[in-house]
Amino acid sequence: MSQVSKIRVAVVFGGRSSEHAISCVTAGAVMAAIDRDRYEVVPVGIARDGRWVLPPADLPLAIEGGRLPEVTGEGGVLALPFDPGNRGLLVVEPGRVPETLGEVDVVLPLLHGPYGEDGTIQGLLDLAGVRYVGAGVLASAVGMDKGFMKLVWQARGLPVGPYVLVGDREWRRERKRKIDEIKELGLADGTPVFVKPARAGSSMGITRVTAEADLEAAVEAAREHDPKVIVEAAVEGREIECGVLQGMDDGPAEASLPAEVLMAGDHDFYDFETKYLDGSTTMAIPPDLPPAAIEEVRRIAVQAFDALDCEGLARVDFFHTPDGGWILNEINTMPGFTPASAFPQMWAATGLDYPALVDRLIQTAVHRSTGLR
Repeated sequence: MSQVSKIRVAVVFGGRSSEHAISCVTAGAVMAAIDRDRYEVVPVGIARDGRWVLPPADLPLAIEGGRLPEVTGEGGVLALPFDPGNRGLLVVEPGRVPETLGEVDVVLPLLHGPYGEDGTIQGLLDLAGVRYVGAGVLASAVGMDKGFMKLVWQARGLPVGPYVLVGDREWRRERKRKIDEIKELGLADGTPVFVKPARAGSSMGITRVTAEADLEAAVEAAREHDPKVIVEAAVEGREIECGVLQGMDDGPAEASLPAEVLMAGDHDFYDFETKYLDGSTTMAIPPDLPPAAIEEVRRIAVQAFDALDCEGLARVDFFHTPDGGWILNEINTMPGFTPASAFPQMWAATGLDYPALVDRLIQTAVHRSTGLR
């Protein structure tokens, strides 16, 4: 760690995925909450083309008038040396000798989706010997891929709903067979299915399908975000979410009070617009459930977190069925921190406010080792 009095935190945001804008919004909220008396913050933007930059100080990091923020690529170009003995960032400008920006104690990678939340930047930081907030390479990759996520949970005896994976080659070469598999989920009997990119979040590219005639278009819409697609049978039940934090001082992981997603209006499901743009969604924290059910979902959330060997934080999403059962939907190893996001709201209701939550995440990362753990 550097010898200066403040811990130096590089906040990385933007990225190459379709969730670029939400990452920017998350970064804006998190940087506003970081205690500047304890931490020195270095904002690092990643443009959509993958360039790392020192963004302009006046870069807007909020949704304003329906306009989504973006890292445009303006600013000094940055590079991260792949040298565990040098944990600094380099400013690399054409025609200039590279200039060090100084050593970084910990990286807060507020990246959602592929090329950030999926283990890629985690591997980069591991190579460089830099501590970072959140799950490691394997947990990030498995948590990002809904197919492997469900396989791991099934292997650990955790409850998941019926689903079909549609790979790129399968869709191009065996389309009819995959459609027949999807119909067996119940589509032929009138049960809706949800067609999703297998490795995306923020409800990007998701379509609720009720008729076979609409299935191919839905798969193609998902493939615009990811060539690998997952199709899930609709589950009757309430949508419940739960936050999980890595335990302090090698203690067990802890679960927040859960939240129930409450949607108003004509939305069929919790899509991108509902989450971020129209303000029609509210959260009930905790949900109207018996105390035993609250404790049960918190217990399963920790089990889901541990099954993937997660670190730092995660949000675990469930369906609570009419018979009182729980079905795991997915895990998000870098959940959103926007003002509309469930994760910070759940922890605030549990007794950990926004600044304290950010502080805990940084401190957990600072005190864990680099390399294999």
